[in-house]
Amino acid sequence: MATTHQEVLAGWGNYPTATSYVTDPENAQEIMNLIAKEPVIARGLGRSYGDQAIHSNKQVCLCTRMHHFISWEETSGILECESGTSLDEIITTFAPRGWMPMICPGTKYVTIGGAIANDIHGKAHHTDGSFINSVISFTILIANGTVVTASREENPDLFYANFGGLGLLGFILTAKIRLRKVETTYFRQQSVRVNNLKAMLDALEQYKHYNYSVAWIDPLAKGSQLGSGVLTVGEAATLDALPVTLRKEPLKIHQPSKLNVPFFLPDFALNNFTVRALNAVIGFVQNSPKTFVHYEKFFFPLDMINNWNRGYGKRGFIQYQFVIPEENGEAHLRHIMKMIASSGCTPFLNVFKKMGAGQDYLSFPFSGYTLAIDFPITPGLKAFTQKLDEAVLQANGRIYLGKDAMLDKSTFRRMYPQYERWLSVKAKYDPYNRFTSDLSTRLGLEVS
Repeated sequence: MATTHQEVLAGWGNYPTATSYVTDPENAQEIMNLIAKEPVIARGLGRSYGDQAIHSNKQVCLCTRMHHFISWEETSGILECESGTSLDEIITTFAPRGWMPMICPGTKYVTIGGAIANDIHGKAHHTDGSFINSVISFTILIANGTVVTASREENPDLFYANFGGLGLLGFILTAKIRLRKVETTYFRQQSVRVNNLKAMLDALEQYKHYNYSVAWIDPLAKGSQLGSGVLTVGEAATLDALPVTLRKEPLKIHQPSKLNVPFFLPDFALNNFTVRALNAVIGFVQNSPKTFVHYEKFFFPLDMINNWNRGYGKRGFIQYQFVIPEENGEAHLRHIMKMIASSGCTPFLNVFKKMGAGQDYLSFPFSGYTLAIDFPITPGLKAFTQKLDEAVLQANGRIYLGKDAMLDKSTFRRMYPQYERWLSVKAKYDPYNRFTSDLSTRLGLEVS
């Protein structure tokens, strides 16, 4: 039976926070009982960065008790599971059998429901696309209390609008997804040191035949070194290619991490001096990887440190991720990177990569360049992100709603002019706003 308690919640960035009423349902009936009374939002493992899954003084449905496998087709690699199932659970169960998720983001601690709601992407977006490409169908509890199936053929508007829809169209109950057959759980990788932005973009083009690519850029570099960093590219390793020592356990899975940040570090621990030192270490590590690396280090390096987000202190942080088109991309990136390096806002961990074709409605990716970068919360950060928003808009780009915490309604609508079509789907399936969140209120993603 579901229980309800009051709790102060936040996203992974620990900013903003909200006091919510948290319920942990086990089945669809318990969720129906909730939505009949007041608005709710679904929440998984809390890895969205901002206010996507918090609800000030209202209900939050924690879906992690709904995490069972329903069916598995070994020959086709099709898995049906409940929405609270995590990528971690899928990998732990199916990697030893030679199957992995098709799309892996930067953490395995995300639920299938959250992966759909944020249409997650990873290092292979330029070749594999976003999470929608691995989903065959899902069942969803909509506002009138019925459970419907959504797929490319059945209720297609509901299907597509949920990818990037941030849980605002209903409560996803189950999903049927396709896994990828693998010979090993290792990757063969190569690192390329680049000295400036043009060299980075040239390297992305030169190595685009690799399925996986991701770059780290020195966020404080200026002048002739602006855009310098390390590009890492890779491919899934075949059994024949593995060194003899690794062939003994080719489908090895990860072990639970024993490393932990046990408390919030003092705010002063992360400043321009420490960031420069830490970035020097990151640059060295990125530039000297092993040829063969396990998926845990290849996909999820930060998962090896539990609660790493506490390293930013109690003030919290945001991860600002944007995508801009390739056209005039170098000039726009140069301008934005100069802004970041000179901002005084202590830019830290970042990921730079190239994206392939995107989807529709509120899904974030499209063909172009994307940069995701962490900023600790400081007094001047809000004003700076507003300037970044304008620079991204000038480049015909947009920011990732799954990580956003500061965007305003007007700027959102300029970045996502297709929001009106999404709202028409919202009005069809949730006309009385039974599914809302602090983000939906902030950005106007509610039916008026």
